Amino acid sequence: MNSAEKELRTQLAACYRIFAFLDWDELIFNHITVRLPGDDHHFLINPYGLHYSEVTASNLVKVDIEGNIIEHSDYPVNPAGMLIHSAIHGSRDDAHCIGHIHSDAGMTVACQQDGLRIDNFYSVLLYGQVAYHDFQGITVMPGEKEALINSLGDKNFLILRSHGLLTCGQTIAEMFFRMFSLQRACEIQAQVDMTGKPVVPVGLDIAERSLELLALQMANSPGGAGDMEFAAMQRRIDRIDDSYRDV
Repeated sequence: MNSAEKELRTQLAACYRIFAFLDWDELIFNHITVRLPGDDHHFLINPYGLHYSEVTASNLVKVDIEGNIIEHSDYPVNPAGMLIHSAIHGSRDDAHCIGHIHSDAGMTVACQQDGLRIDNFYSVLLYGQVAYHDFQGITVMPGEKEALINSLGDKNFLILRSHGLLTCGQTIAEMFFRMFSLQRACEIQAQVDMTGKPVVPVGLDIAERSLELLALQMANSPGGAGDMEFAAMQRRIDRIDDSYRDV
């Protein structure tokens, strides 16, 4: 195992612990993957059967683009996870890391006919960036791959209708920060809807300027998108339990 793979294993295991800390886990289900360097299109995924809090750098499973386990593992991999992630990894060279969750707020918005509204601080920052994929049942049928790829297109935020949330990133940190933004947008919408009160509209002119305004906010941030945020959460996890670092 080279140093690049060791580092990605450690970061991905940390990401699973962060998701668990934020209550984005669901029993042993859902998945986060990261592509390994090289031309083999291998990627890492969680062992099917372990809770996110049990994932470590050493027990992550290495698979090929067809979903075959290529190194010994004591665990299988989630069939639905393999279909979703292999489809996107295989079609999007820039999608090095992919996360998928079934959060309460995410599923609430995914079940709403109009999807994510552009009327809160986080959702307006995602204006024009969110794709949708129609529900076709549990994602285990190979025929859904093409539809999933077409639904996502070149976007990095995907709401799977009646299902959940998915984000992509060139790094684990970028995927995490995108998931945080999408999840927060959904949380706020779900909470606002519970009040039953009228919603203050956000003007289209503001929505269209959101990327420009965000670029100004992030202009002095060192590193790539999400690096500082992910590092802060990783430090918090380290203070609680750093056993995920076992390589």
